[in-house]
Amino acid sequence: MEGRKGTKKLQELLEIQRAVQAQWEAERIFELDADTGPEPQEKYMVTFPYPYMNGQLHLGHVFSLSKNEFAIGFERLRGKRALWPFGLHCTGMPIKASADKLAREVELYGYPPQFPAQDEEEEAAAEPAESVDPNTVNKAKGKRSKAAAKSGGASHQWDIMRTMGLTDAQIRLFTSPAHWLRHFPPLCVRDLKSLGVKVDWRRSFITTDANPYYDAFVRWHFFRLRDSGRVKFGKRYTVFSPRDQQPCMDHDRSSGEGVGPQEYTLIKIELAAPTATAAKALSAFDLPKGARVFLVAGTLRPETMYGQTNCWIHPDINYLVVPTASTGDAAAAVEYLVCTRRSARNMLYQGILADSETLESIESPARRRLRGADLIGCPARAPLTPYERVYVLPMMTIKETKGTGVVTSVPSDAPDDFVALQDLRQKAALRDKFGVTMDMLLDPLPIIDIPELGDLAAVTLAKEMKIQSQNDREKLDLVKERVYKLGFYDGVLKVGEFAGSRVQDVKKRVQQQLVDTRQAIVYMEPEKEWYLDYGDPGWKAIARRALEQLNTFSEEVQNNFAATLEWLVEHACSRSFGLGTRLPWDPQYLIESLSDSTVYMAYYTVCHLLHKDLYGMQPGELGVTPDQMTPDVWDYIFCLSDRPPVRDRHPLPPSLEAMERMRAEFSYWYPVDLRTSGKDLVPNHLTYYLYNHCSVWADRPDLWPRAVRVNGHVLLNGEKMSKSTGNFLTLEDAIEKFSADGLRLALADAGDGVEDANFVEKMADSSLLRLYQFAEWVKEMAAACAAGQLRSGDWNDFSDPAFAAEIDAIIGQAYDFYAKMLYKEVVKTGVFELMAARDRYMQLCADSGLHSGLIIRYIEVQLVIMSPLCPHISDHLWRNVLNKPSSILRERWPVPSSPELNQTLLDELRYLFDSCHEFRLRADKFLGRQKSKEPVQPTHGAIWVVKSFPAWQAAILDVLKKLQAENGGQLPDNKTIAMRVQSLSELKGKAAKKAMPFVAMVKEQPEKYLSTKKGLVDELRLLRSNADYLRRTLKLESLTIDLADNSPTPLPEEGTPGQPLIFYSAEPSLPVTLINPVPSNGLFSLQSAIFAGDSVAILESRLRRATRGIPADGSLKLSRFVGGAAAARSVPKPVADTVSEFAALPAGAVFQLDAEQRTVFVVDQNGGSKALGQSAGLLAGWQGGVTGC
Repeated sequence: MEGRKGTKKLQELLEIQRAVQAQWEAERIFELDADTGPEPQEKYMVTFPYPYMNGQLHLGHVFSLSKNEFAIGFERLRGKRALWPFGLHCTGMPIKASADKLAREVELYGYPPQFPAQDEEEEAAAEPAESVDPNTVNKAKGKRSKAAAKSGGASHQWDIMRTMGLTDAQIRLFTSPAHWLRHFPPLCVRDLKSLGVKVDWRRSFITTDANPYYDAFVRWHFFRLRDSGRVKFGKRYTVFSPRDQQPCMDHDRSSGEGVGPQEYTLIKIELAAPTATAAKALSAFDLPKGARVFLVAGTLRPETMYGQTNCWIHPDINYLVVPTASTGDAAAAVEYLVCTRRSARNMLYQGILADSETLESIESPARRRLRGADLIGCPARAPLTPYERVYVLPMMTIKETKGTGVVTSVPSDAPDDFVALQDLRQKAALRDKFGVTMDMLLDPLPIIDIPELGDLAAVTLAKEMKIQSQNDREKLDLVKERVYKLGFYDGVLKVGEFAGSRVQDVKKRVQQQLVDTRQAIVYMEPEKEWYLDYGDPGWKAIARRALEQLNTFSEEVQNNFAATLEWLVEHACSRSFGLGTRLPWDPQYLIESLSDSTVYMAYYTVCHLLHKDLYGMQPGELGVTPDQMTPDVWDYIFCLSDRPPVRDRHPLPPSLEAMERMRAEFSYWYPVDLRTSGKDLVPNHLTYYLYNHCSVWADRPDLWPRAVRVNGHVLLNGEKMSKSTGNFLTLEDAIEKFSADGLRLALADAGDGVEDANFVEKMADSSLLRLYQFAEWVKEMAAACAAGQLRSGDWNDFSDPAFAAEIDAIIGQAYDFYAKMLYKEVVKTGVFELMAARDRYMQLCADSGLHSGLIIRYIEVQLVIMSPLCPHISDHLWRNVLNKPSSILRERWPVPSSPELNQTLLDELRYLFDSCHEFRLRADKFLGRQKSKEPVQPTHGAIWVVKSFPAWQAAILDVLKKLQAENGGQLPDNKTIAMRVQSLSELKGKAAKKAMPFVAMVKEQPEKYLSTKKGLVDELRLLRSNADYLRRTLKLESLTIDLADNSPTPLPEEGTPGQPLIFYSAEPSLPVTLINPVPSNGLFSLQSAIFAGDSVAILESRLRRATRGIPADGSLKLSRFVGGAAAARSVPKPVADTVSEFAALPAGAVFQLDAEQRTVFVVDQNGGSKALGQSAGLLAGWQGGVTGC
């Protein structure tokens, strides 16, 4: 809050929101149960992917879930019972991994941890050797990593926790995973309540077996998947975590997130000129003459092969040399692959090796081996890299049980590779041990550009995190996790055939190119595990049916779903590490986080009846215990069986009444009407969501998901959020900074599409101020209405009905935008444009006054339309200022005041304000033409209404209308138009040169010039009826309006129908002092300018504009002194007893000027003239009041 200008307005809005939220909670306004009546009210159920409970919610979460919040607010206005339950996700590896990291840091560094400082010697050791191009390292300077962004620059888990504002004593508790489950969920609930979300918090829970009811639900779900043949056990291709000895799922993955099933690309790196040691070792294999020997390096990232600088082998691993399968090309040389025994066995199964190879030959202890150390220092040729030769180098961390035992090196984008090369550069003893020379250590190549990290991501982060060696495992894992994820999603390839393309778009294409040119081989690593067979054709077919009936609001999202269904195959659903529910028939495994989170929306419908708290520790009102929730009970509740479980078994099922109650809840609320999410969940969670629903409820398409609304990521002030740079907002901080409603309005305005949105803090500040000012205006207007200070009764002829028509139009437009979930457009139309319509109305009625009924109508409509976005200020004003008996959240969408929209009034209003805008522009030109330093403001204006186009323009328009009709409603190109126009007889002289510029103007606004609608706006009548407004807004003393045909002189051709002309002039005037004859009021006189030709009516109008309080009821009287100028100068004060010396001015009198004598004359209708003199020549007064100065 520091550094911001006054916070009085913010504090007032915060007080309002707290009071309103307390009222909502007391009324339990968001708690809804199933309507079990004979004619149940229509329902609307929304859900949001439950956020992970390893920290507080931030702006990214809130942007996505705000879509739900706005949608449910709108559906309530449509009269639906709109339900939003909200769960809290704890399943998976991150919480357990973080807790273990904290415990490990205490074990290594004590309590509180004393992490080793990086002294100068260590920093010097980390500097690049002289052989490294300084530019390579310099490019890494100044970059910020996403790892640092998420952790605030902290590299230890303990430090990350400190960035959350936790003390060391508090952090120590987080070494237990159970504490995470107790700490963060209540904070999430608290922050969302502060935002004012319309959540039924009775229907909230945490996941994992810590909640026994949810645990029973997930077990039921997997029993049903197994029974339908969806869960299988066996070999499949997977992403495997060597550290945890289990599959690493998309949610948990440290590298390769979102790339689908595990698949290696074996890069063929050919030995170019073996060293003497290598040649001697290879000679023992009796390879045929001309045989080509390849080290095959398994990689998950074929697109990075442009950056290869070397390849790694383990010096102590004994490799096989195996022949490949025949290519069918008799002239082709025989190819041999260097790899581990394990990978050779897998290649054999996949048909990669020659037929001569068998399992027995590969497994034979007698088979000759090639020691890795014999190949170190060999030059080699690697595909795609610009280096003609790379070298085989040692790496001690290679595992014989992983991949092929050969690893390619791309130090620009692989932190392990960069750090391993640095070790060799900096440690002469290590080089000498393996015979490595400095010329073998090639510099990293910039190949992928990643926003914020540049084109040497691994170098950037290794330097930033001060990684000293390959032994700095914790930091390396953290950096590797981020580089691959950022590179895949945000990286753009800089080199090669696909330069300029996103990595995620070309990954497969690069792989295919390598395979097609026989520089690589596709290779799989099978593991035995439990998996969901999403590739099953029958299941895939029913998932496509589910997609066909799903509303995705976007063709792009629909296509993304369809593409995912094409490539999606198996998905490992079990793991051995983390938190979650045990696989019911194989409890050594946990169900992973993307598999226990696909049908939990059904659990929302009944969880409030099962338990009262988040953790399932307090049984709900039905008194059901977790052990009673057996699979057959769940089947009955979720309409998979029509027969209640029998009651002669143990455990005894819940009472029939309890089961019927839960079944009724599910039957009423299901299916899910809307699920919102970020776009990154389409290829995993959201697709699994479809698959699992149409499997569990295979025979009930009416229970499948109805709509999914996907949004992009959110930027903060145009940049990615980053704790390390301070460009980061938690939900708690955002509410304290902008208020809930200010934040919500800015979120709605941030963007709606699949592309990334932008949350702008200035917009949030502006929203806060706008809401405060609106609230103050509503209070002022409500008080004025109550006091009878505004007009009432019948509407006037134009401004009142036009304002009512604008309100009606915006009611319809805002409804459509809400229905399409286009909330930025709702803000633009339903908030800003409706407020602008109010402002226009106030301008038009500045003289006549506002109509109280219309002002109240506007306020009510504005509040209701705004209530889904800004419910706190809306409900506050609704109840406490308008004195409505119940919450605005129980209101209905406003009904238009007229059954049919008065489009003519809207056209007239638009014409009036568009014309006024043009008139202002011409006034600026009038001032610009004056050469004096202080331009004289115009005092008089003349508007000329043009009824028809000049003959040459009319002829062109006729041609364009015909061309438009011939061309399917579209105008052809200019060449075609010119050929038709040039033959017109009307185009002579200057008109011929103006023809195509006129055509260009018409093409910019075809609806204005080529519309077939006629007579929508009576321009002369409209402008004359609003002459007072035009004169006032243009700041003129006099304004005449007439038809151009009546002009005494020819007018320029710029004016057209719908585009009137205006001409300005600055006329001379003389000041006249007006004396107020009414005594005992303190206002004695005022001065006014009089222009030649002014009428009495014009002067009266001028006085009313200059002096507040003079009514327009005809009571104002103007008189002159009978004694003329001399008498006027000697008139006494007060003058109430000398009325006989004054003569009333006749209504038809006009004023004339003698500029030389500086004298004003009054000329009556008979031509008689009386001088007023240079001073007080007039008296002004009205019944019951006086003029004011």
